[in-house]
Amino acid sequence: MTIRNLNYLFHPKSLAIIGASNKARSVGTTVLENVIHAGFEGEIYPVNPKYETLCGLKAYPDIASLPGAPDLAVICTPPASVPELIGQLGERGTRAAIVLTAGLSAHRDWRGRTMKELMLAAAKPYLLRILGPNCVGMLVPGIRLNASFAHIDALPGKIAFVSQSGAMVTGVLDWAKSRNIGFSKFISLGDSADVDFGDVLDYLAGDPDTQAILLYIEAVSSARKFMSAARAAARSKPTLVIKAGRVAEGAKAATSHTGALAGSDEVYDAAIRRAGMLRVYSTEELFDAVETLARLRPLCGERLAILTNGGGPGVMATDSLISSGGKLAHLSPATLERLDAVLPGNWSKANPIDIVGDAPPERYAQALKILLDDKEVDAILFIHAPTAIVPSAEIATTLSSIVRQSQRNVLACWLGGESVAAARRTFADVGVPTYDTPEKAVGGFMQMVRYRRNQQLLMEVPSAISNTDLEDKKSARAIVEQIIAEGRELLSEWEAKQVLAAYGVPIVETRTVADAAAAGREAQDIGFPVALKILSPDITHKSDVGGVVLDLESAETVTAAAEKMHRRLCELYPHARLAGFTVQAMARRPEGREVIVGVATDPVFGPVILFGQGGIAVEVTADRAIALPPLNGVLARELISRTRIARLLGGYRNRRPADIDAVSRTLVQVSDMVIDLPELQELDINPLFADADGVIALDARISVKPVKGNGLERLAIRPYPAELEEWIQWQGTEVLLRPIRPEDGAAHVAFFNALDAEDIRYRMFIRMRELSPSQLARLTQIDYGREMAFIATRKLNTGAWETLGVARVVTDPDNVEAEFAVIVRSDLKGRGLGYALMTKLIMYCTDRGTQRIVGEALSYNHGILDLATSLGFEISPSSEAGTMLMKLELKPK
Repeated sequence: MTIRNLNYLFHPKSLAIIGASNKARSVGTTVLENVIHAGFEGEIYPVNPKYETLCGLKAYPDIASLPGAPDLAVICTPPASVPELIGQLGERGTRAAIVLTAGLSAHRDWRGRTMKELMLAAAKPYLLRILGPNCVGMLVPGIRLNASFAHIDALPGKIAFVSQSGAMVTGVLDWAKSRNIGFSKFISLGDSADVDFGDVLDYLAGDPDTQAILLYIEAVSSARKFMSAARAAARSKPTLVIKAGRVAEGAKAATSHTGALAGSDEVYDAAIRRAGMLRVYSTEELFDAVETLARLRPLCGERLAILTNGGGPGVMATDSLISSGGKLAHLSPATLERLDAVLPGNWSKANPIDIVGDAPPERYAQALKILLDDKEVDAILFIHAPTAIVPSAEIATTLSSIVRQSQRNVLACWLGGESVAAARRTFADVGVPTYDTPEKAVGGFMQMVRYRRNQQLLMEVPSAISNTDLEDKKSARAIVEQIIAEGRELLSEWEAKQVLAAYGVPIVETRTVADAAAAGREAQDIGFPVALKILSPDITHKSDVGGVVLDLESAETVTAAAEKMHRRLCELYPHARLAGFTVQAMARRPEGREVIVGVATDPVFGPVILFGQGGIAVEVTADRAIALPPLNGVLARELISRTRIARLLGGYRNRRPADIDAVSRTLVQVSDMVIDLPELQELDINPLFADADGVIALDARISVKPVKGNGLERLAIRPYPAELEEWIQWQGTEVLLRPIRPEDGAAHVAFFNALDAEDIRYRMFIRMRELSPSQLARLTQIDYGREMAFIATRKLNTGAWETLGVARVVTDPDNVEAEFAVIVRSDLKGRGLGYALMTKLIMYCTDRGTQRIVGEALSYNHGILDLATSLGFEISPSSEAGTMLMKLELKPK
């Protein structure tokens, strides 16, 4: 992943249109006319050997005849011509192209290579970036660029829209213009042969012209890349998603309840949530959400107060809030007393606060101020129904100054049409999200709530290091390796439970036997009552063949039950193999709730973890939630909270609350298994009994497959690499060298503020006074695969940690070259800390197999140049005046 050369794509100073034409209704004609009509102020080069002029511009026969290398080329020629054109553009010096042509994957050369493959091969030597092929193009209204064949221009604005669907591009353009909605970028990805969601999100995250990002997604191809970029973008800007194809059949041939979820839309839901983005389900809702989130102040909680001049709208808003999972604020006694003093005696005396229909502006103002002072209220929804007593515009004017000065979020619903239009405008002018109906207003608030929850999840970066004992891990791995060596995929119930036990999941004592007689003997040894289960690699669900019998009280009944199971298996599934039986002690948990914990392997996002209501009717109850690993305690509890059975776990009637910590711990233990055992494909713990005394796994199913590598590549979210943490002695104190985390944001700001202006210019090549939120997010929210930042940090007497220095490296997509930067706090320079950080960084790159490390420095930055020289870097003049290139060739291990 890289944003290299994307500046030529999104901010070109010159543009070549290859295949430009004056043929009516052709793509080449439409693009040229759109570019000219939009008013692009850079050089425009139409390229077509059939014409001398086009639309009043000089036309050129080929790329070689152009007066200079265009920053951007738009290609609308037949598929077979595209690879050669890309090669010619790259050789000429062009670094970005938009390929509108479709069908490149269908056309092949005489050696069977597709035009798409040849196009990418031609671009690679020059790192020429390609948008498309098979796309509508791109619009950048801020520079008056319409490099597309869309039928309409885009208005300038602060929203970026990125779509995989060409039809959505043109449809949303039309829809948005009719509503006066503008854009910073409007991008059609097409087939995403090169530039994809990940690249564009990375660019937009740091784009000063973009305040919010909207995505229309049909499918994601590279989950790790997408999640990495999405998490970085969502940290700094509201990022909203419409995901098409919500209804999916899922995997048919699953060997577990959980496995049936692979490929489902629920997995996309989990990914969007974990990335800190907000999912919406219609175009209208998408732009409503943009308005809401763009005006969002920090939301400290989820308790909503509803202030209204009519009881009916207040009740409607409350119904909508509660049914959406929202929380109505409970007003404090002091607030109720203050409201009582200023409101008529017949006011509602509770939330919603009905101040009665004859309310003058002063009553509105007094009530609003009181609610804004209540610490039990996190946001306020103001609902107004017009009356003939006081004009709505007068009320809006009175309240606007109060709202403008407030630090709390205020949303408004002005019921009606023309009579409240001026009031709506007044509120909109002071940054208040305004809606037509109470339900829409509550929907906007709940978007805030969901966005806040997702942003909290975004901050969680669990470690890859589990708490499981090393010897236990080895025993679990030995079982898995043995299964694979035997050519099996499905573990027996006993084997599966041994793996669970190795990771600390409590299990019922279970023994495996070969025949009915042995089952009776083992039952006698365990002690009665016992449960008997059939073992067959050909039976997915034991209950389908009567393969589970509970509460057996004697050896004779166990033997008889086993023989009956065998006969039934032969009758119903004559070709099924009998591997034996399991005998286990009955788990007496009268208050136990049956839950399921599972793992499935999604074809896009890799392993996902499921939690929900367990038992044999899992598919029917459909009470489940999904999350992407790795998990920690916070993420596990959030996963549990998204299910209906979470309420039952909380206790009811005479049942004590279940031990939620034990349930969360089981989810984290399963997450550890996913990370440690890459061969794990599917897992079901069903049922897992949960009660006040903890949890216990009654049944388990695990399937495995051989894999290559360490398995971390299959995870959509790279775990925090705790194994890279290292303590060193520095200046007589202990300093921790470790990868940066999102939680380091505040310390990183303090570190930046402690740098001299000259040190910042040495590092950034520009003068900066402060870090913007988007810059801070880019520095602290990193993907540990494509980027690494090691910080040197030490603990203060207050218990807080302070950042002393940072060394950062970004690797190209092929892991050939990595660009580094290092900076140490200005008052600590020259004491060896930079050397320690760079040594750590070099070792990391060497271990990853990176071939070389490079960097640039101002020619008079002697500190970094001397440091690089001492570490073995070659120093030479850079192509850019006033800078030096530092290069270190790494020796592979």
